[in-house]
Amino acid sequence: MTLSRRRIGVFGGAFDPPHNGHVALARAAVEQLGLDELRIFPTGQAWHKARTLSDGAHRVAMSKLAFAQVPGVVIDTREVLREGPTYTVDTLRELHQDSPKAQILLIIGADQAETLHTWKNSTEIARLAILSIAARARPVSDAPPADISNLPPGSYEPINLPPIVVSSTEVRTLAGRGYPIEHLVPPAVARYIAEHQLYQRP
Repeated sequence: MTLSRRRIGVFGGAFDPPHNGHVALARAAVEQLGLDELRIFPTGQAWHKARTLSDGAHRVAMSKLAFAQVPGVVIDTREVLREGPTYTVDTLRELHQDSPKAQILLIIGADQAETLHTWKNSTEIARLAILSIAARARPVSDAPPADISNLPPGSYEPINLPPIVVSSTEVRTLAGRGYPIEHLVPPAVARYIAEHQLYQRP
């Protein structure tokens, strides 16, 4: 009898803040991909972000609150603690060293799928992980699915998820203007943002 390999999902992002769309994607990944564990990675010094991210401690704390009810979730802080720019390929290499017999599945939305070929060592990323793509996971309801024609060769598993009509940019903008955000983020995250006065403009 052959034992099935452990399946570990990898879901990274700025999570500045994590919103209901992130949570929906995490739930869909766990349920549809048969994950034994889903590791959430708040990014450290993201090489592709033009703006300065909120302090890593806040983003880790909000991630713990946002994903608390998703089965099998582990908040992994290694990218926040890593010095220098954060690259997905480095995290995948470390995970393979930690769990050499596991299957690693990289969970990405439509926008990430379309730009993955520009990521550092994208060919190696596709070799180290099964790419699990939510092709319609965009913050615009009528946006087309992801164009995956530029993805490097590898193994793929789709995630069926409708468009996610919310973005972290929208949440930050509304919070900064003092507007309600409870309909866009989990209640505990909304409370955290209010208590710590995150995204407030001077």
